[in-house]
Amino acid sequence: MALWRVRATVDDRPGYLSVLTASLALKSVNILAVQVHTTEAGAVDDFLVDAPDAMTESDLLAAVAKGRGRDAFVTRAEAQGLADQPTRALAMAGRLVHEPDALGETLATLLDATDVRWRPHPAFDQPGVHGGRMTLADPAGGSYEILRALPAFTPAEYARAQALVELAAAVTRHQRENVTFMLPDGAEVVLRPAVADDLAAVRELHARCSAGTLRRRYLGGGSPAEARLRRLLEPAGGVTLLAVAAGGRVVAMAGLLAEGELGEISVLVEDDWQRRGLGTALLRRLRTHAERAGFAALVAHLAADNAAMLRTLHRLGHGPVEHDGGLVSVTLPVSAEPVTDEAASEQENSRYFG
Repeated sequence: MALWRVRATVDDRPGYLSVLTASLALKSVNILAVQVHTTEAGAVDDFLVDAPDAMTESDLLAAVAKGRGRDAFVTRAEAQGLADQPTRALAMAGRLVHEPDALGETLATLLDATDVRWRPHPAFDQPGVHGGRMTLADPAGGSYEILRALPAFTPAEYARAQALVELAAAVTRHQRENVTFMLPDGAEVVLRPAVADDLAAVRELHARCSAGTLRRRYLGGGSPAEARLRRLLEPAGGVTLLAVAAGGRVVAMAGLLAEGELGEISVLVEDDWQRRGLGTALLRRLRTHAERAGFAALVAHLAADNAAMLRTLHRLGHGPVEHDGGLVSVTLPVSAEPVTDEAASEQENSRYFG
């Protein structure tokens, strides 16, 4: 006996699939697995079959035609084809969780494709299937074009492939946004975006901060109410970054809040973690996010006696500074200025005094 893959389109009407399977059974063909893909042209039936050794491709095509199948495709199959397509797709999704860069190879394997091409621009046509060509939208920008001679792609294959593309993009984004930062004293923290579930840890951060630290962050006010903390964790049009130490303890947070074309930035660092470069690292990542999001500039509103924050903004290359009594508003360009030798030395010192 030999393994074959058989694909054919039949009318999506009661009894037509049984006619096709009966025609194959009359030739002693044993159906091991079957998938049905619904398309506008009818039901595309995809079989993995075990056929007598003497049976040829022409014999199988004739049996399909006799069973009212059309647009038939027949090819030899390997033993790994015994795994059904949903199971294969799940296995490949598991691989992408650990190797998102293997997306092209994964798509080629899943779809038996002859060519997988990534283009840096969106597709000229709508994402979907076009015979032996599939177009996929890349959430990170660009598009994928996948080609194979036969058989034509189905909507179900497109849905699985697009899901894998989105999974790989999500994993890549997660890896990019979760960064381990080493402080000059050797301590490590993870810098990552905040989520709603961080509320309890952020509340504990505020409880550990001194009254002076909270006053400098909130311009005279104490720890904010829980409703405001929730808004700070997921600001509309912006982002909040957390610094998470060992044991999941949040030791700092930095926020970017949209104000039209400007982004308002703020930082809160637990007292024991201040002057260790953590605030500078968070602000640099906020500026990178602001550049990707298209903000025109960043602005920080702070107390005039907040010398540590003023030094940090100076190191980052701030622009105009406006004074209003005890309040200072500092504008920070979104794109970092070219670093001179003197500035490079100052940035190195900021690792220890930021």
